[in-house]
Amino acid sequence: MAFTLGAMKESDWPAVRSIYEEGIATGNASVETEAPEWEEWNAGHLVPCRLVARSGSDVIGWAAVYPVLARSAYSGVAGVSVYVSASARGSGVGKALLRALIDESEHAGVWTLQARIFPENVASVALHKSCGFRTVGIREQLGKLNGVWRDVVLMERRSKVVGV
Repeated sequence: MAFTLGAMKESDWPAVRSIYEEGIATGNASVETEAPEWEEWNAGHLVPCRLVARSGSDVIGWAAVYPVLARSAYSGVAGVSVYVSASARGSGVGKALLRALIDESEHAGVWTLQARIFPENVASVALHKSCGFRTVGIREQLGKLNGVWRDVVLMERRSKVVGV
């Protein structure tokens, strides 16, 4: 599948939200049960680190980072989200997005990226490992989704160029 990567624009939000909702519907991508409105999502994510993958004019995936800790000492630590449309999964879109997001985050001064992934999401765990993330641990019964306690694999990637 041919695709290009570029900066996410506000006009991409309907497609980004739709892909996010596809992920939510799997039950293994997020503890969220619905995607937020643009204003909430926009306020919670770092502006320079938002990417989309396009096949022609269609958005087929997205990746972004968000701050995980409020203290200024942790300003270089961010959480990562990567979502790929069902029609494009397994085509290399996720890996391309995550690699580009790593580069973008380093240019923005991020020294540690964190990912929180349900252990059942084997493809996402493998994707993050392939891009240099390591498993830090498993947070047991960290959140409830539809009344069921869910464990979360905590993974991180430390930059080799920022904060060294």
